[in-house]
Amino acid sequence: MTRSRRRRIIRTRRTLTGLALVGSISFLAGMTDATGLLLTGDFVSFMTGNTTRAALALSEGNLYHAAVLISAIVVFVLGNAAGVVISHVSERRIFVVLGCVGLVLALASMMTVQNMLFARFYMIVFSMGMVNAAVEHIEGLPIGLTYVTGALSRFGRGIGRWIIGDRRVEWTIQIVPWGGMVLGAIAGAVLTRLTGAHALWLVSLFAMLLALAAMLIPRPLQRRFNQKVAPSGSAITREIKPSHSCYRRIG
Repeated sequence: MTRSRRRRIIRTRRTLTGLALVGSISFLAGMTDATGLLLTGDFVSFMTGNTTRAALALSEGNLYHAAVLISAIVVFVLGNAAGVVISHVSERRIFVVLGCVGLVLALASMMTVQNMLFARFYMIVFSMGMVNAAVEHIEGLPIGLTYVTGALSRFGRGIGRWIIGDRRVEWTIQIVPWGGMVLGAIAGAVLTRLTGAHALWLVSLFAMLLALAAMLIPRPLQRRFNQKVAPSGSAITREIKPSHSCYRRIG
């Protein structure tokens, strides 16, 4: 076997592993989003929708609902940040992130008392922000797990480029998170209608099972699905420092 052929096989395996992960995690996100929406009446991962609904609430003078939605957006952002930090300090990045997501969802599923429903809502939102750090890209192509607008946009632009002569087909993988989200949302809606709030337990269990499955992925491969942290001496820093020294010389 030639070296180039071996590299192609390794790259294909990496891509297929990444796509399986993305599809599974998007399925989890779809389940959680549908369950959260049916239980709370608001989106737990679709922050574009919450932004629009918050703006509508403000225009109608409903400051309370607007505050709830804006707070959810802040919590979602913090969940993303927490996911990146957790994945950075962990050896088994995907396992730890998904395990934390499952744990947070399990805690949220315990909050069935009336005065804890808002805490449950925000914990679900936090978990959906966190899960985005599990897989950030596949072979350099950005992937979204809890939002599919960007994926559909990249898919549509890929079709446009193909029409005008660009025969690369890497953009086709963007349909995977959309498909996973749709199937997961259907499953979450059915589970919630059948079991009510207990559906959250099933969603958290699925997250835990995904985390265990991720243990089978070698650690070096898991690192390839996440963005590398830019060191302090990055290109941006190197560009800024000479300009400062130049100013000092001029002064």
